[in-house]
Amino acid sequence: MRSPRSIRHKGKELSEILEAHARFVRGEAGGERANLSGADLSRADLAGANLFLADCRGANLKGADLREAKLASADLREANLCRADLRKADLTEANLSGADLSEAKAGGTELFRASFRQSILRGADFGAANFRDAELEGADFRGASLKTAILREAKLAGADFSGADLSSALLPPGFEAATPAKK
Repeated sequence: MRSPRSIRHKGKELSEILEAHARFVRGEAGGERANLSGADLSRADLAGANLFLADCRGANLKGADLREAKLASADLREANLCRADLRKADLTEANLSGADLSEAKAGGTELFRASFRQSILRGADFGAANFRDAELEGADFRGASLKTAILREAKLAGADFSGADLSSALLPPGFEAATPAKK
């Protein structure tokens, strides 16, 4: 994993950006919202990081460690989160529209009211994740594991659950995932 001290974005160390963002979140002088749009944060060690309200549009977070990170209301549109570790992270009301979370580990993640419109979630593990009231229109969950995930009140129009494990998932009343045609 790469340390936040070893990563630079727009001429600043990531650790400096995170410190200024922490001051911003606390409402302290010298605080500045983290602008990590387009940043290369691949394999970054961001476990437990506070990225509440951060702008991470189009960021490369491939393989990043975001366990228990606070990403509530973060803007992660079009971000690359392939194989990222998001276990027990808080993504309440985060915008992940168009993001790629293929093979991500997101067990126990809080995704209440998050937006995943047109996102790629293939082969990801969302066991025990809370998708309540999330926007999942057009999301690609092919081959994903959603065991015991909460999908109540989620907006699922056009979502592809082909080959996904929905066993014991809490689904909206009357929801039936499309069954692939038998050969």
